[in-house]
Amino acid sequence: MPKLRIGMVGYGFMGRAHTNAYLRVPQFFPELKYKPVLQAACGRDKDNVKAFADQWGYASCETDWRALLDRDDIDAVDICAPNNMHKEIALAAAAKGKAILCEKPLSMNTADGEEMVAAVEKAGVANTIWYNYRRVPAVTLAKQIIDSGKLGKIFHYRANFLQDWCISPDVPQGGASNWRLDVATAGSGVTGDLLAHCIDTALWLNGGIADLSAMTETFIKERKHATTGEMAPVGIDDACAMMCRFKNGSLGLFESTRYACGHKALYTFEINGADASIRWDLHDLHRLEFFDHNDESRLRGWRSIHVSDHGGGHPYMDRYWVPGLQIGYEHSFIHHAAEFMKALEQGEPCHPTFRDALETTKVCDALLQSAAERKWVAVN
Repeated sequence: MPKLRIGMVGYGFMGRAHTNAYLRVPQFFPELKYKPVLQAACGRDKDNVKAFADQWGYASCETDWRALLDRDDIDAVDICAPNNMHKEIALAAAAKGKAILCEKPLSMNTADGEEMVAAVEKAGVANTIWYNYRRVPAVTLAKQIIDSGKLGKIFHYRANFLQDWCISPDVPQGGASNWRLDVATAGSGVTGDLLAHCIDTALWLNGGIADLSAMTETFIKERKHATTGEMAPVGIDDACAMMCRFKNGSLGLFESTRYACGHKALYTFEINGADASIRWDLHDLHRLEFFDHNDESRLRGWRSIHVSDHGGGHPYMDRYWVPGLQIGYEHSFIHHAAEFMKALEQGEPCHPTFRDALETTKVCDALLQSAAERKWVAVN
């Protein structure tokens, strides 16, 4: 079995999620030709990255990502560093001929994303972005239902992603823990962090977005910076709302915020078609709600599909337990790792590729432009 020797840059939340996927994918997808090997973990803090490597089973450590890329025993680089590092690492990895798996979002902005796409395509290296919600079985089933035409002509797409973790003004910005609140590191706030997930799923399920109108708000204007200890202006968006027109003529409504008290990670979407509707909720991720307008009127209503029946063809579920026993959030990363290994074997791209993810970045940039200029903006 050929080995795919992984070099992991970053050891935080996503570093753990991706590493768990590499460890588990051979067990649940034993037929895959490639086997991921945890070759090296990389992080700036020597002690912390060593502890991470020891806990998860990496063979070695680096404290400089450039040294990691120089190694001949690294086949693929997984970028779990903050957003402002994605471009530099990806360009260097492509120049070294390494496969690249990059945490979302692709880049800080469209211009950087275009450079990244050009680099990986010129180098001919395998590449993907970890928009993992595509790989939740219920969401993949939604894609299959839509592609079958069962919903008919799509009229509406609505989605939201709600959190409340930084609602306190005492939460600092910046540093290792809260870099997502620092505009220089993150690029944007909830737009690139949360709504980007909603947008990627929407583009996958419902096609491209033509134009949009949006608003953003930063509720707490100043926060203490974790590295300097000084109060500093907050440059990211705390909340955003967007209405848009898809290229297929359907209308979209999107909302994301970190100020929805009572919600830790509420991601939902609903799609209404001429013949049927579907909806999904991350808090109940193994269920897909389905409404068929063609049902007999006295029996018509929403039905709840427990997406766990491998005998019934539910996506990915034949890899796991018996029908009725569900899987969780972490399995979406296992599925994405499996799709990447399968794509390598077949010589095909693993979606979402950098080019796919660039479309999400374009929508995010258009959203921020629309909010700043208070006008409708075309997504170019």
